[in-house]
Amino acid sequence: GMALSRPVPARGQIQLVPPDPERFESWADCLLEFASGPIDGSGFQTGRVPAPSRNTFAEYLSDRLKAGDARTLLPEGRVHCTFLWIVDSTWPQGGPLLGFFAIRHALTQFLFDQAGHIGYSVRPTARRQGIASEALMAGLPIAQRLGAHPTLVCCLEENEASMRTILHAGGQYAGSCNGFRRYWIGPEPWPSGPTAKLPG
Repeated sequence: GMALSRPVPARGQIQLVPPDPERFESWADCLLEFASGPIDGSGFQTGRVPAPSRNTFAEYLSDRLKAGDARTLLPEGRVHCTFLWIVDSTWPQGGPLLGFFAIRHALTQFLFDQAGHIGYSVRPTARRQGIASEALMAGLPIAQRLGAHPTLVCCLEENEASMRTILHAGGQYAGSCNGFRRYWIGPEPWPSGPTAKLPG
């Protein structure tokens, strides 16, 4: 439809905001655009994205809020994670929702090896406009406040666009694992293993 003629947001207009309970339509619209592809940073697993309904939205909101709350007791092997929405400065007038962004507060072995502190994805019609770069830049100070500093950001070995985004944000390559390139953003010394304080 009209989505493709959307003006490119000017630099510095991208912001990260908490999921907005008033914006069911924006959320549903964004989710449907990803179809069955992966939606990094949304907290949904590929192939397990629900059909967007008012009920799944309410569930999504309460789950994501709990995940980011340090007082929430988590299942074993999970870490707290703050979920945000990628929007531009027109958002107060209604959107659109441009994508999803997640900041994991600490690293399990799996996150340390191949997923990192940050996950994000931009909806298909809004890609190749520099939105991921802007979102990552906006997310780094938030990650720092949440204790995810220095920040580990990973991408698939063959994902040139992601690689450029991470390098642009100051990423320094720290080796690959299981087909993922790993980059630290922030001063050394970088953690040499998981940072999550797991029970035990």
